[in-house]
Amino acid sequence: MPRDLYEVLGVSRNATPEELKKAYRRLAKQYHPDANQGAEAEERMREINAAYAILSDPEKRARYDRYGMAGIDPQAGGFSGFNGGFSDLSEMFEEIFGAFTGASSRRSGASRRQPRQGRDVRYDMTLTFEESIFGVTKEIEIMRLEHCEACGGTGAAAGTSPRRCPECGGSGEVRQVRQTFLGSMVTVSACPRCDGTGEVIDTPCQTCRGQGKVRRARKITVSVPGGVDDSTRLRVVGEGDVGEFGGPNGNVQVYFRVQPHEFFKRREFDIILELKINVAQAALGATITVPTVDGEEQLVIPPGTQSGKVFTLRGKGVPRIRGDGSSAGRGDQLVVVQVEVPTRLTSEQRRLFEELARTFGNTAEPQRGGKGFFDRLADFFSGESNRA
Repeated sequence: MPRDLYEVLGVSRNATPEELKKAYRRLAKQYHPDANQGAEAEERMREINAAYAILSDPEKRARYDRYGMAGIDPQAGGFSGFNGGFSDLSEMFEEIFGAFTGASSRRSGASRRQPRQGRDVRYDMTLTFEESIFGVTKEIEIMRLEHCEACGGTGAAAGTSPRRCPECGGSGEVRQVRQTFLGSMVTVSACPRCDGTGEVIDTPCQTCRGQGKVRRARKITVSVPGGVDDSTRLRVVGEGDVGEFGGPNGNVQVYFRVQPHEFFKRREFDIILELKINVAQAALGATITVPTVDGEEQLVIPPGTQSGKVFTLRGKGVPRIRGDGSSAGRGDQLVVVQVEVPTRLTSEQRRLFEELARTFGNTAEPQRGGKGFFDRLADFFSGESNRA
C-alpha cells in the first residue's frame, strides 16, 4: 500500500467510524467499475477497499496507527472476509449501488403487480364544417380490451385458478449472484416463468387464451363541443382499455378531421367568406344577402367599394372554447369583397359602358402612396386589415 490509508479515504487520522463509512460510500460510488469506466477505476477501487477493510476494523486500525503497514497481516488487507460495517454484501451494494443491484430491481418487480391504468384508445372522427362550429353528439364504436367474462379476468379455465409460481415462490422476481472482484453482487429481475406476476396458469381459458382480457366492440356517446378543429383532441375518460391489477380504465382520445366547406374558410375564431359583386354594386352601393353559418344576413355595400374591402359580421364566427370545454363568445365572419369585371357583355351593356367610358376619359395613373389592393390583401391575411 504505497499511500497512507487515511489519505486514500480522504479523512483525518481521528475520523470516527461513521466518517470512515461515509467517505467509503462516497468514493465507492465514484470509482466502482459499474459507474466508472476509466482505466484506473478498478485499481483505485481495490486501494479504497483495502484501506477501508483495515480502518473499519478497530483492532487492525489500532495496529496500523501504531506500526503502519508493518503491523498488518498482508492477507488481511484484501476484500475477503470484509463487510465494511454492513450486515452483508447485499446490504452494502443495495445502499451504495442501488441502480445496479437488487434495491431498484425489487422495486421494479413489485411495481409490475401494482394497479396500472389501461391504455388509451384512439378514435378518428370526421365532422362537417357546421358540426365543428356548433358541436354535435355522436355515437361511435370503438374496440377496447375488457375482462374476459368466461374466466372472470383470471386467465384460468372455468373450475381452475392460477397458482403460485414455483420458480419465484409468488414474489414475481428471481435473484442471481454474480462474482466480481469486490465479491458477490446480487441482481434481481422479473421471473421468466410467470413474467413477474407471481402466478402461473396450468389450464388457460379458451376464450382469452390465458390473457384474462378480450377485445370487444363497444358503442359510446361522445359530446363534441362547438369550436373544435383539426388540431383539437377530445378525451373521453374511463372508456379505454381495462386496467391492470385493479387499476382504472384508460381513456378514449378522439382526433378530429373537419371537412372543407363550399364557401367558408376558418382562421382561428373567424370565418372568412369571399364575396363577388359586380361593378355597378361596387360603384353605386347595394344591400345584398350573404350566407353565414347561422343563416342569411343582409350586408350593406356602400358606394365606391373597392376590391379587397373587408366587412365584419360580429359574433357570426367560431365559438371560443375555454379549458373546461365551455364557450366564451364567438369570433366574427369576415366578408372579403371582390369586384368582378364582366368578360362578356350584351350589346346594350357594351353601349352603356362605352358611354360611361367617355365620361371618365382614357387616361390611367399609377398608384400614388397609400396602400393598393395587394397591400390590403396582405394586411388582411396577416390580421392587420381594418374591418368595416
